Order: sequence, then C-alpha cells, then structure tokens
Amino acid sequence: MPSDALVPPVVYTIWWAGLIVTLVVFVPLSVLLLHRLWRTAQSIQIYAREALTAAAGIAGNTGQIGALDQTIQVATEILSTAGAIEQKLNGATALLAGRAGGPAHGGRDR
Repeated sequence: MPSDALVPPVVYTIWWAGLIVTLVVFVPLSVLLLHRLWRTAQSIQIYAREALTAAAGIAGNTGQIGALDQTIQVATEILSTAGAIEQKLNGATALLAGRAGGPAHGGRDR
C-alpha cells in the first residue's frame, strides 16, 4: 500500500488551512490582547503608585490630629481658668466699688 493512500489529500488541505488561519488570525489577535494586557498592567502600577503617594500624604496630615486633641484639652483648661479669674475679678470689682461708695452695691454717693 502506498503511504499516500493512508492519509487522504483533504486532510492535508484542512491541516494547512488551520495552520494558515492560526498564523493569520489567532497569533496577531493574541499579540494584540497581550499588548493591551501589558498596557493595563502598567496603568494599574501607575495608579497604585499615585494612590500610595496620596495615602502617605493623608497619613502625614492626619498625624496631627493627636496634637489637635491635646490643644483642645489645653484650651478647655485655659477657658475654665479664665472663667474662674473673671469671677474673682468681678468679686474684687464689686468689693472695691462698694468700698468706694459706688452705685453698684448701694454704697453712698459722694
């Protein structure tokens, strides 16, 4: 038996057509899709780098919140101390006005 009789010529034709379609369609399509995937990966890296920079800026700016809380506590203490000083000054003013005979506490007019 001749070896050509074992494989009909239509099989070779189908094989060559498949090979040509693969080389003409699928290989360029694969290269195109891989290139798009590579560009997308680069974009993701760029966006991740920018996000990391932004996160570092946010962390640096929010690091001062503890100092602001301490400032609020100190301001509250100063405000309460100022209120106590104001009360004492009002008492001293009233006492001096009473001794001077001022009208504030029914003292004598001169």
